[in-house]
Amino acid sequence: MLNLIGTYECKADVKGRVLVPTALKKQLASVAQDSFVIKRAVFQPCLEMYPMNEWQELMKKMGELNRFNRKNNDFIRRFTAGVKTVELDASGRLNIPKDLASFAGIDKEIVISSAINIVEIWDKNKYEQAIDDAANDFADLAEEVMGDASSADHGIS
Repeated sequence: MLNLIGTYECKADVKGRVLVPTALKKQLASVAQDSFVIKRAVFQPCLEMYPMNEWQELMKKMGELNRFNRKNNDFIRRFTAGVKTVELDASGRLNIPKDLASFAGIDKEIVISSAINIVEIWDKNKYEQAIDDAANDFADLAEEVMGDASSADHGIS
């Protein structure tokens, strides 16, 4: 499994192409020969880019959902809405599809942020706002998510 690290400020050109920072390209080198899947995020106004092997693992899990359950079917449809495959070009650029860029409000200034095994692609202003909005609640969130007393040996700090 990938463990990506870093947050990078970048610029998109008028065609929606973004030069992927060298440090991130190096981390993606083992999976860059395959294409990536880019999609709308579920909880935030950003995009998520999955290496193909990570996407295929996620699709295996989703494939186990009962498609005769309406909620499962609706979830699958919404989760995969607008999904596209993308590749890094010979210059190391990523072309963000226009419909997905529009969804995320991506224009020129963007932030590419690692999220363990995927990459989030944000409009810079929206990213900064999301970080600011979460700052006040982060301590409570950290305690709720990571503070389970039964897993004290997995503590972070």
